[in-house]
Amino acid sequence: MASSNFEKFKSDGTVLGDVTEWIDARFPMTKMWKEHLSEYYAPKNFNFWYFFGSLALLVLVNQIVTGIFLTMHFKPDASLNASGVPVAFASVEYIMRDVPWGWLIRYMHSTGASAFFIVVYLHMFRGMLYGSYRKPRELVWIFGVLIYLCLMAEGFFGYLLPWGQMSYWGAQVIVNLFSAIPVIGPDLSLYIRGDFVVGDATLNRFFSFHVIAVPFALAGLVVAHILALHEVGSNNPDGVEIKKNKDANGIPLDGIPFHPYYTVKDIVGVVVFLMVFAVIIFFTPEGHGYFLEYNNFFPADPLKTPPHIAPVWYYTPFYSVLRANTVNFFWIDAKLWGVIFMGLSVMVFFFLPWLDRSPAKSIRYRGPLYKGALAIFIVCFFILGYLGILPPTPGRTLVSQICTILYFAFFLLMPIYTKLDKCQPEPDRVTFK
Repeated sequence: MASSNFEKFKSDGTVLGDVTEWIDARFPMTKMWKEHLSEYYAPKNFNFWYFFGSLALLVLVNQIVTGIFLTMHFKPDASLNASGVPVAFASVEYIMRDVPWGWLIRYMHSTGASAFFIVVYLHMFRGMLYGSYRKPRELVWIFGVLIYLCLMAEGFFGYLLPWGQMSYWGAQVIVNLFSAIPVIGPDLSLYIRGDFVVGDATLNRFFSFHVIAVPFALAGLVVAHILALHEVGSNNPDGVEIKKNKDANGIPLDGIPFHPYYTVKDIVGVVVFLMVFAVIIFFTPEGHGYFLEYNNFFPADPLKTPPHIAPVWYYTPFYSVLRANTVNFFWIDAKLWGVIFMGLSVMVFFFLPWLDRSPAKSIRYRGPLYKGALAIFIVCFFILGYLGILPPTPGRTLVSQICTILYFAFFLLMPIYTKLDKCQPEPDRVTFK
């Protein structure tokens, strides 16, 4: 069996067996293999929604590897070269035109950023479908939300690096939002920029965060996320805890070893993902302006403001929440309220494990109240994302305000409607619907 691979090597008297035994005496290689792969028992009834965790890990590896190669040729310098073009922008053009396969590496990285958020959003949605944030997986969920925050920071820092028009002005707008914070706001925005305007100091600062600081934090959180998951066990579409039913050997009756069963199954998801990923890279790497904006193909010009400044698509739902606040309340102006609600729209995910009072975990056995609330939430999220790309108008602002109210109502009213919801009894064993 797969679980005894390393034990077989250790007992066969070969060089490989001797090396395995030597490593195990100094590093828990066999132990880690057993605990996290060959003897980690996962539920038998995983469906396609469970592809996205492994796909997120695949995209992370892609971003790290392509990022290393891009770093070899990129120069974080905002000064102008002999042709009057910023050095950072020119280095990206050099990668695209002169570095062998540089265009492919750059598109793999830029498309990979959007793919990362698509996969993570679907991964989070699966958690909300099947209650993967519920006891005993609260810490797994918290680590996951922290990973999401790191991704947002990583995307923000990396977006400035090409030093195009939208990169420059997008960073200018987002950093200026911090100045709305009372007392510390102006100093905080100055510290983030490293100068009074977005310039060379900002570019170098963001480059350091994007290449070194945030990836280290992200890698640590991914390890913590996986360790916490394997400690309590994976959830499943039925929301049944498979550790409650074990045989005489302590093996879950409804579980199968993650390797080789799910490692092989995940390969199917990886192949399909890579096919779609390749089609996008080779035929529409700019994603019709959603992955790479039109204005970002022009070098940054501090004297020329684009007609409409909007963040990348994966930030636009929260940007719409920011713009939906147009009224001054008490002593706080609309801009600060926008920043507060934008922050709360992300931070509220941390409290999801304690807001949900439903007796059932999985949406399969929940009542109509939660199903309807989740459907409204998803629709509002898409509407906010779409409106965040467009220039604001009175009508669009009104729709954004309605969707923002419904967005927060999903979380704030959750203790009420999940408790009143009429749920079906969960099964004792997993099913194969």
